[in-house]
Amino acid sequence: MSDGDNLRSLIFSYENTTNTAKFSVLDQLALPHETIYVDILTIEDAWDAIRSMRIRGAPLIAIVAVLGLAVDVTSNPSTVTELDGIIAAHNANNDDDVTEEVKKYVFRKMDYLKTSRPTAVNLFNAMEELKGIVDNANNVSREDVVTAIVTHAQYMLERDVSDNKAIGSHGADDLLTRHTHPDGVRLVTICNTGSLATAGWGTALGVARELQRRGKLRSIAALETRPYNQGSRLTAYEIMMEHMPNPCLICDSMAASYIRAKGADACVVGADRVCANGDTANKIGTFQLSIIAKEMGVDFFVASPFTTLDVDLESGDMIEIEERPPGEMLDSSGAPKGMPCWNPAFDVTPADYITGIITEKGVLRKGADGKFDVKGFVARHS
Repeated sequence: MSDGDNLRSLIFSYENTTNTAKFSVLDQLALPHETIYVDILTIEDAWDAIRSMRIRGAPLIAIVAVLGLAVDVTSNPSTVTELDGIIAAHNANNDDDVTEEVKKYVFRKMDYLKTSRPTAVNLFNAMEELKGIVDNANNVSREDVVTAIVTHAQYMLERDVSDNKAIGSHGADDLLTRHTHPDGVRLVTICNTGSLATAGWGTALGVARELQRRGKLRSIAALETRPYNQGSRLTAYEIMMEHMPNPCLICDSMAASYIRAKGADACVVGADRVCANGDTANKIGTFQLSIIAKEMGVDFFVASPFTTLDVDLESGDMIEIEERPPGEMLDSSGAPKGMPCWNPAFDVTPADYITGIITEKGVLRKGADGKFDVKGFVARHS
């Protein structure tokens, strides 16, 4: 088994001597039949890759936004010229506000990137984190701005893989205390939460990967995840690449029948946002899977980075749910043209249906009152 290095969701390099960056992303719309990397040269390219779902997955969206900004300020001739022009104009006037003007210019680009997709909190957290780093630096040149952004982008790449492996370890530990069959744990998952949704290893699929590493993954079933089929195109691809034991692809509507016929110990899913009460936004279809799991006595775990915990939103009712173009459903379903449809990208699973929330800081469990204390968990680990 690999560490997912053969599943590279992106390629990024930075040349210190020339102060330039190169960045490309794996076009996930072409998988599994074609492996195509698309160059990201500007923040507009990054925005489009996120919006069009060439890349997807909450952690990867955040990373691509930051790396897109890094390559834009290093290697986009238009941005380089504009930044140098701002600095030159202020220097000519002996204006001490040049640093603030440079920051404002960069912040406008960050705000633009935040408009790409609204539901995943990781994107907004990454932009705010980077904004704080740039804002606290005494940037006096384009090179200083570039250094701050690129340094943080490279840190995010390393941190994401490390965090994902910690999520996998915590999740495997918890599941193996609950399920003691000598052959290990039988999992069900939805959407794609592996190396293709992150900088590497994965979140929910990272739990499966860690169980496999320990020889304790008994089987894994992936829901196809309509309408874009991230489960059948991407998760199935990763499962086969990693040679996971006893794999099975099922339609979204087959989950209850599969669990009854084949058996399952736990559903492990990702998250785009977890609210203060534990309500969780994830790919459409997650809510109905959680209902099935609870009815059939199957554990239901959310696996996501600590940055996905959004204590500013009290409940899932406050989450903005992105609605995708009708064509994404119509073109992939064989439906007649012009048929009205509703195509939300996400749904919200109420905390009542969730067994635990796996993060790199540990597993958040319900208290004696049967509720999640997400705010307390965040406060203890921040």
